[in-house]
Amino acid sequence: MQANAFDPPEGSLRRSVGRGAIITALAQSVRVATQIVSVIVLSRLLSPQDFGVVAMCAPVLAFIALFQDFGLTQATVQKSGIKHEEVNYLFWVNVAVSALLACVLAGAAPLVAAFYGEPRVSGLVAALGLQIIAYGLGAQHLALLTRRMQFARLAIIDVASAIAGLAVSIAWTFIDRSYWALFAGTLTAAVLPTLCYWANSRWRPSLPRKVNGISELINFGAGITGFNFANFFARNLDNVLIGKYWGEAQLGLYDRAYKLLLFPLSQITNPLSKVMVPALSRLKDEPDRYRSAYLRVMPLILLVALPGVAFAIAMADVLIPFVLGEQWRQSSSIFLALGFAGLLQPLNNPAGWLFISQGRSGDFMRWGIITALTSVLAFLIGLPYGALGVAIAYAVSEYLRTPFLWLYIGKTGPLRASHMLRAATPFVLGAHLALAAIWFAKPLLPQQHIFAMASAVALSYMITVMTALAFASGREALREALKLLPARAPKAAPSEAK
Repeated sequence: MQANAFDPPEGSLRRSVGRGAIITALAQSVRVATQIVSVIVLSRLLSPQDFGVVAMCAPVLAFIALFQDFGLTQATVQKSGIKHEEVNYLFWVNVAVSALLACVLAGAAPLVAAFYGEPRVSGLVAALGLQIIAYGLGAQHLALLTRRMQFARLAIIDVASAIAGLAVSIAWTFIDRSYWALFAGTLTAAVLPTLCYWANSRWRPSLPRKVNGISELINFGAGITGFNFANFFARNLDNVLIGKYWGEAQLGLYDRAYKLLLFPLSQITNPLSKVMVPALSRLKDEPDRYRSAYLRVMPLILLVALPGVAFAIAMADVLIPFVLGEQWRQSSSIFLALGFAGLLQPLNNPAGWLFISQGRSGDFMRWGIITALTSVLAFLIGLPYGALGVAIAYAVSEYLRTPFLWLYIGKTGPLRASHMLRAATPFVLGAHLALAAIWFAKPLLPQQHIFAMASAVALSYMITVMTALAFASGREALREALKLLPARAPKAAPSEAK
């Protein structure tokens, strides 16, 4: 297979990015809806203890998964003129490492169970090795589909996998109403995409052989892995500490609050990286176009996400019992605290697109270390006060880190901190004002919960948009958003009417 077979088809980059962003956004709206339905339905079918057992295993799986990819999918997406031999080498590296890590996971299962003092964890940890192998087998096929900007196919696969995973979890509860229902769904959501990536990719691996010059790809991937390794502690040590010192009930409450808010937010930005990283990589030698492309997309993300987060924070005491049931009411305060971190994460999470597309994997790793250290410190400060204390401390750390992140990114490259300040301020400020307005207006909202929440959502988006209109950059972003709406067909002239 020739090298150019891996490249995206010729055409307008802006059109490809715009179409890909719309397709990905639609797919992610379905995925987020599926995730929310999953939280609602499975929370009613299973107990907090079941979710707590799975949450105990999640950090272990996430830690092991750091090493299986080694940043090699991003290396495949970014490298110019990549060859079959190079992709083939990376495929076998992914497969070999995944098989090794699955064995490590199985061997470590009794130790994890002993750490938590929960014997049910052992079998579940060992079984999660199947997911590791499934992901490893599909990593390079996914990278090639992403590189070729096959966004429609990837969107269909993502949506089908999410729905299939939820369906299997629900079906399993009729067989065994336990944490194994959650495992069955996640395994389905791992195996099905891999099968689809193979079916949709024109590339097939050959026998492994050594390739000259592969070290450049390995070094790039090492920087990505370094960030992921550090970021693991920022994202998972809270679960470990709460599970260890406060038990599965507190961890289950924290996990549901986290999943209902911060996980859907990551599902907005993370899949867009499939569109933005390859596009920005192709523009890295054109600073003005690079900066323009990023600053067109970022305000749209903030416009979509932040008013919804503001509403959810202000209405947490109504939203959580309404959505999850009265048994989860204690999770409301945790949800509220995490929500403040959610007001900044749609701004901060896409920073990885800039590091990767600019080839700054070393800087990416160093920022990951800073994030990990400050997050772990926050967890330790909040831990004596339970899951709520951890949530509050984490939210505070997110606010303290944000200015330094954008100053660090802006030290080199086309995008400066001043550019982001101008683009993001209208929407971040608008969301905070919307939160305050809803909070004080709550006594005036309708008594019925469904009408109260609908009114709060409308108020949140209205205040955010009105605030954005007060800024030139906000008005520019709103005009860009209007361009995405379907154009109305012009009416026929009277002389043309039949």
